[in-house]
Amino acid sequence: MRNYYEILLALIVSSNEEEIKALLERIEKIMNSEGAIVEEIQRLDRKEFAYPHRHKNAAFYTNFMITAEPASIAKIKQKLTLLEDITLQNYFKKGEVSAATTKRPKPAIKLKKATVEA
Repeated sequence: MRNYYEILLALIVSSNEEEIKALLERIEKIMNSEGAIVEEIQRLDRKEFAYPHRHKNAAFYTNFMITAEPASIAKIKQKLTLLEDITLQNYFKKGEVSAATTKRPKPAIKLKKATVEA
């Protein structure tokens, strides 16, 4: 069963536009080789870390919207871990792909009620 995923990556690259584009194409190619379908790439912004991470002070954040099998997500995560240009990775499962809908589900906000015991 294919699922929708959002993958947030922090990339350690210079501000050179060509370098960023080449790395994003390389990441997309890795995802496609594992059977994932990249639907959208959101280029966020360069942000500074709260504290140095791997001797770096900032990273360029990107968000990949993909559909993939759970087994391919594990392989993608393993391959992206080997890339030195990626410093942080977060994977979010957004829901299952159904035959009735072709669009990615919108994020749902779920609030939990806090219970106070006296």
